[in-house]
Amino acid sequence: MRELPAELAAHLAGGITSLCRCWRLVRRDGAVMGFTDHDRDISFGGTVFRANTGLEAAEATQELGFAVSGGEVAGALVSDGIAEKDVDSGLYDDAGVEIWLVNWQEPQQRFLMDLFNIGEIRRADGAFIVELRGMAHRLDEDRGRLYRAACSADLGDAACGLTITATEGVITQTDGALTMTAEAFTALPENWFTGGAVSFIDGENTGFKVEIRAHRAEGLLELWQRAPQTIAVGDRVAATPGCDKSFRTCREKFANTVNFRGFPHMPGNDFILRVPQQGEPGLDGGSLFR
Repeated sequence: MRELPAELAAHLAGGITSLCRCWRLVRRDGAVMGFTDHDRDISFGGTVFRANTGLEAAEATQELGFAVSGGEVAGALVSDGIAEKDVDSGLYDDAGVEIWLVNWQEPQQRFLMDLFNIGEIRRADGAFIVELRGMAHRLDEDRGRLYRAACSADLGDAACGLTITATEGVITQTDGALTMTAEAFTALPENWFTGGAVSFIDGENTGFKVEIRAHRAEGLLELWQRAPQTIAVGDRVAATPGCDKSFRTCREKFANTVNFRGFPHMPGNDFILRVPQQGEPGLDGGSLFR
């Protein structure tokens, strides 16, 4: 059980209160933003909480035990608050959110009510609704290694061990949203970048990163997701190769089987469910690969 600070508790007991809510949002890129439902800016803890941003609490729930608590925050997509371009670029995905109860007359009288992470963001008619997920949602995430045929590492991470160098190119052709062509990508075989990712170095989509659906002949890349802004000829991008996490790709494409983090010889469901036949080899409990 948490206790209110003595000064804030005394203020609440006084009968007449001057309370507001403040939200501190910390994006994954380190940017910190503050919002409040008060009619004037409030500053504490090194953050200025801006008023008139159209941000307000819409719904909140608390759960017992390990159930995931959560809520929603609604607001307007305005230039001095949360911009639609930044939302589309993924800058707010899984951002951290602190919710404070504050005496706006004496901001030192405040109480940290809860911690959340941003989940789904819904947009409509120039407004947005942000889903807030309680810290317990981390318990639903996979941790450690899983017993499966596919590799559990991500290409280029510490478990993979490879140093991946992105291929930079200048867009020469594009439909403005889902496809692009660059001469630098023609030097690599077809499908080299399939399953990989492309990042925009400059242009209207600077910083935006998206997975590659397919790498076609003549350096054509198809994207899984539309770019938030129009892709233009002359934009510089950087593409990283794709990996389908199979043992064969690890061996033939990257020569990195020593670091393969899967179990390629595990029997599949068809083998487990198959009815054994008398005299059939390979069903004596021995190795299937010797």
